[in-house]
Amino acid sequence: MKRYCQRLTIKNSNQRPAKQSTCDLIFYMNIQEQIKNYITSQPEPKRSDMQALHELTLQVLPTCKLWFNDGKNGEGKTVANPNIGYGFYTIKYADGTTREFYQIGLSANKTGISVYILGKEDKTYLAKTFGKKLGKASVTGYCIKFKTLKDINIDTLEAAIRYGFET
Repeated sequence: MKRYCQRLTIKNSNQRPAKQSTCDLIFYMNIQEQIKNYITSQPEPKRSDMQALHELTLQVLPTCKLWFNDGKNGEGKTVANPNIGYGFYTIKYADGTTREFYQIGLSANKTGISVYILGKEDKTYLAKTFGKKLGKASVTGYCIKFKTLKDINIDTLEAAIRYGFET
């Protein structure tokens, strides 16, 4: 997967401090463009399923904050699958630090698609409440994983996404 940024070197720009002779700027595509490129980079039928899930999530919470993570760390090494995020919550760590992160995540993987429902205290609720009703899906404390949308009950998945947005 290509990284969604480009490096541009600008020389003799009037917009940089006079002491610098060259500066490197990184221009990132906006999040909607990154999401569109990520979805369209998937093979069919995963592409159509990802697009349908993206639209479904935006129907559930149309004004949610959007995120895109290309799965690479600061050194450009792939450490995870790219993912789309929706909404936000604050993670509170044991040492007292906090970090904003998304509530719902969507990611293509080698065997299908994963939908992440994050930030919930009860790690058994997702599987107990939605697991048997979903169809051919694997459900853990925060992840619903399936091969294609045709294998699952979309109404149940929508209910799980709605649950994920509840505070």
